[in-house]
Amino acid sequence: MSGAPRPLPPHREPVRAEWIDYNGHLSEAYYVLVFGHATDALMDEIGLDAGYRQRTGCSLYTVEAHVRYLREVSAGSELTVHTRPLGVDAGKVRFVHEMYAAPADASTGAGPTASGPAGVAPEGELVATEELFALHVDQHTGRSTPLPDRARHALAARVEAAPPWAGRGVRPVAGGAAASTDR
Repeated sequence: MSGAPRPLPPHREPVRAEWIDYNGHLSEAYYVLVFGHATDALMDEIGLDAGYRQRTGCSLYTVEAHVRYLREVSAGSELTVHTRPLGVDAGKVRFVHEMYAAPADASTGAGPTASGPAGVAPEGELVATEELFALHVDQHTGRSTPLPDRARHALAARVEAAPPWAGRGVRPVAGGAAASTDR
């Protein structure tokens, strides 16, 4: 058996016609919606599913996210999102999503245009990424709480090295106002 982590199952979703904006491409809000669906799939896979949330009142809350829009996505595309945990501790999780798009009629035997996580070949071209920092929160108290051991272990077993693009913030723009130190 290989020492490489077992990748999470990819999340797949077609682009819906109503998601296309006035420029003829996937509107930015829908990239985030699909990433949200991929986060839901991650939660289901590690045991933080609807039954868990109902029973415990606990869930993952995204507290920070960074999205990169790399390519336009057209109507009729099929999206595949690969999710990779980058770190986990008692109640915190850092993970990334990588979204690939292929024409709906593309054959599944077509070669990938980029390499995916842990040797998994993605479908289509890399079109967007999202990096997230989430806390496991008890909704009754509004405070973070440790992850259940099963979920923490499921994530820890899949932790991978961060891709080169992760951990970067939004680029500064010359001529911008000086940052305020008042918070």
